[in-house]
Amino acid sequence: MTESGDPGWLESEREYTDEVVGDDTIPELFAASVERNGDGEAQRYKGGIYPRSLTPEVVDEPEPGAYTSITYEKMGEVVRYLAAGFRELGVTSGDRVGIMSDSRMEWALTDFALMSGGGVVTTIYTESSPKQIKYLLNDPSATGVVVENERLLDRLVRVQDDLSLDFVVVIDELDRYDHVDQIRTLKEVYDMGVDHYDEDAYRGWLDDLDSHDLASLVYTSGTTGKPKGVKLTHHNFRSNINQLWKRVGPRPDKDEDMPVLDSDKRTISLLPLAHVFERTVGHFLMFAAGATVGYAQSTDTVDEDLKKIQPHGGASVPRVYERIFAQAREQASGSEVKERVFEWAVDVARQYSRAESPGIGLKLKRGISERLVYSKVKEELGGNIILMVSGGGSLSDRLAELFDGMGIPIFEGYGLTEAAPVVTANTPEDHRTGTLGRPLVDMDIRIDPSKVSDEQFADAEGYVGELLVKGPNVTEGYWEMPEKTDDAFTADGWFQTGDIVERVDGDYLIYHDRLKNLLVLDTGKNVAPEPIEDEFSTSSRVEQIMVMGDDEKFVSALIVPNFDAIRRWADNRNLDLPTGRNAICEDERVKEWVVQDVNLVNRTLEKHETIKEVELVPEEWTPENDLLTPSLKKKRRNILTEHAEKVDRIYGDTEAQLAD
Repeated sequence: MTESGDPGWLESEREYTDEVVGDDTIPELFAASVERNGDGEAQRYKGGIYPRSLTPEVVDEPEPGAYTSITYEKMGEVVRYLAAGFRELGVTSGDRVGIMSDSRMEWALTDFALMSGGGVVTTIYTESSPKQIKYLLNDPSATGVVVENERLLDRLVRVQDDLSLDFVVVIDELDRYDHVDQIRTLKEVYDMGVDHYDEDAYRGWLDDLDSHDLASLVYTSGTTGKPKGVKLTHHNFRSNINQLWKRVGPRPDKDEDMPVLDSDKRTISLLPLAHVFERTVGHFLMFAAGATVGYAQSTDTVDEDLKKIQPHGGASVPRVYERIFAQAREQASGSEVKERVFEWAVDVARQYSRAESPGIGLKLKRGISERLVYSKVKEELGGNIILMVSGGGSLSDRLAELFDGMGIPIFEGYGLTEAAPVVTANTPEDHRTGTLGRPLVDMDIRIDPSKVSDEQFADAEGYVGELLVKGPNVTEGYWEMPEKTDDAFTADGWFQTGDIVERVDGDYLIYHDRLKNLLVLDTGKNVAPEPIEDEFSTSSRVEQIMVMGDDEKFVSALIVPNFDAIRRWADNRNLDLPTGRNAICEDERVKEWVVQDVNLVNRTLEKHETIKEVELVPEEWTPENDLLTPSLKKKRRNILTEHAEKVDRIYGDTEAQLAD
């Protein structure tokens, strides 16, 4: 790692150590945290949304819609008994066991329990089809699987004859499968553990684990081709926890008013725990710190859950932050005056974030905006937010500046499954909006310019190319895919991320796009679609957008419009619109209204990057319809296939519909 311009805090970060930093395994890390934080609040969970098998006999049942919690001591007890129960089911050292569930307290309990018993956790997204489930269990030769409920169990049963499972455990209560052999509830596993638990045996399982043993197979989301099982050892995860703790933990060199992670903090878990970003940052790291993790019901209930959990922070992907902003804008709608005040305050926030030294006039404007808008947004986020973390995709500069100016900094970083996952992260000592931050301790980076053209990034201020990484958190390869493993690494051992980045000011990185996402126009010009798409992150008219044009003469886009905003706009102008979404998307007045925002963005782009044509599409892209990955990234190939008729309409008629 280049040491140019090395600030003093980097040296403090490298040297920092305390009881959280270590080289033990994940189960040992958790057991030590339980010892340190026994009376502290470990997990907050919501009532009325699951028929949990563990409630009310093992843990309390919250009132519907309300949250209750368990302590670290109680969490440790449940994990130990579940570990013993899984051992009774036949789990032994190195056995692969799948977890297929939405993020919830039981996912965390099961994860620690299986690893404590020597098992290797393999991840399955809840959106997986029966065919995908079969692959994700057969590929690692899983001996068992833990599923959330009977709805997911139905999917598993459809391929049960093609699986070699010794057991199936269901987190929730059973109804239709109540008396089926080999299917047990999580409560039954807990009871088996209570009956057979032996403290010496439990300590023996932990002692038998080596830090270089496989801890988990985390399958890539498979935007193209078969998902690959990334082999992550206890050492990989533990190294990344150490690296992150050294950056965000309570180092003595930090100013008193600087936000830090410690045992007094409360976070909200928003993303799938099957995604390694949430698993490391929102799960392993939080429990190592002795923090409290509150589980959101879903991304659709984030606004409600934030108010009830009242977190100090959380980690998420850009799409969730876009939704939070959209909800804030929605609450400001209803009158022209309120909408104008909101937009004015948004502009003030961005100006304030950009200003190196805000003048008295800007400070006054921000103070007014704080009273009228920002304070209300903070209340909607629970009132305690000191910082949020963004990863798993590119966060637009506009959105980052907006939240930063409101006093809700979003610390962007970069990671990938193969690095367990975090490679770089911003820090309160030197938060640079619009960058991915600096590499973590012991993380080496290299920029390979050979796969990008000089012309493509001629205007870049820094050094541009594919990011290559090395570090103790980087995987040794993919499960039983030696050729894929060889292809992923250079001859001298650097992992090739496939991401184009720009290095500025020493080691700060700016993200550009995935190499495979680059559009090559038939003119030879290259276009990176993600930065263009990011420009629409604060648009009130565009809900989702995908820029396209590979091997075509010009750039175009598919757009999911904001239908609520369309209806408000039509009502304010007494326009009679069609009722169905398909018909609304075909209405020329609507299209012209959306195109106005497209043209605003076009003014900021190079001529060859401008969006020449658009087509509106009626349905939101989601993981459920297989147009987004579970971590909310676009499945571009699937979107193109789903909307092939609209794509043909664009490129079958090359007459531009938008102003040059």
